[in-house]
Amino acid sequence: MHELSLAMDVIELAQREAGKNGVSRVEEILIEVGDLSGVEADAFQSALELIVRDTLLENAIIKIVHTSGKGVCNLCKLEFEMKNRIDTCPHCGCFPSEIRGGQEFRVVSLLAE
Repeated sequence: MHELSLAMDVIELAQREAGKNGVSRVEEILIEVGDLSGVEADAFQSALELIVRDTLLENAIIKIVHTSGKGVCNLCKLEFEMKNRIDTCPHCGCFPSEIRGGQEFRVVSLLAE
């Protein structure tokens, strides 16, 4: 389960940033997870909630924003929503030539005391 190691990385990042800014507690963390990122958002959130004990994120509100995958059709150039990397254009059935969204996995913000 790589979501556990990602959760550990997020805690490490939060602690590092808090240390740089003299923060003792994080009140809220906002994380963006794309549908095509390869991260199972619910498993990630569960892992994060499980391991925050005794960290500065222990009482933080954890907000996860899901971003939809977006692809551009190779043939008709239609931009369409993708839930999976193997989704095809709903208009002509071709695979996307470009993925323009949904691959994100990032900490967007930390609200600290």
